Amino acid sequence: MKILIISDIHANQTALETVLAEAGSVDATWCLGDLVGYGPDPEQCVSRIRQLPNLVCVIGNHDAALLNLIDTAAFNPEARQALHWTMDKLSKDSLDFLRSLSSRQDMELVTLAHASPRQPIWEYLLDTRTATTNFNYFDTPYCLVGHTHLPVLYYLPDESQMASLVIPENNTQLTLAPRSIVNPGSVGQPRDRDRRAAYGILDTEEYVFHFRRVEYDIASVQDRMRTANLPARHIMRLEVGW
Repeated sequence: MKILIISDIHANQTALETVLAEAGSVDATWCLGDLVGYGPDPEQCVSRIRQLPNLVCVIGNHDAALLNLIDTAAFNPEARQALHWTMDKLSKDSLDFLRSLSSRQDMELVTLAHASPRQPIWEYLLDTRTATTNFNYFDTPYCLVGHTHLPVLYYLPDESQMASLVIPENNTQLTLAPRSIVNPGSVGQPRDRDRRAAYGILDTEEYVFHFRRVEYDIASVQDRMRTANLPARHIMRLEVGW
């Protein structure tokens, strides 16, 4: 199977549509959460994603905060401002969809979580020590996460060793080791100094993960953000990928 892996769309419809078009025909889509927050298109993004065929999706921390499942006080002021702006922008169908999402999906060979298998809603996997600990919290060969907005592969060469990491370049294809944690990066708010939308394609025949990037019309998204009076820092970050 050819599976589209997306995460951290953050209400950026232009980036999402560009990714869906470039990915082409896929057998399924797995979404790792944070459909909303930061961006100007929350309803459009949730509506689009919930209608994708063969979708598996987990909830992210911004999605959970929008539903009052976690306290928005935990967010920085700008992220909190964007969430408050978003709160009356979603239809009942889109809110019901977000409420239906679980924090984690354990499938036969792959575990899906937004942040980490240990703390699915809010833990940042930013180093090999944290990643090593998290290998104790899932039993499947592979785990897919988002949240950090940084494309990365962690793998465990041996159960007794520290995890290693690979920071992939664009269009890198990596055959996954039987104990791997993969982050495809962010569709709508990349933060690895590359402003292009990030996503992945997983080939489940050989368990090869293809890290991909694609340019999109950032200026149009920034214009919509300015019209909505969303935080200037988030507008700027789109342009520099940080």
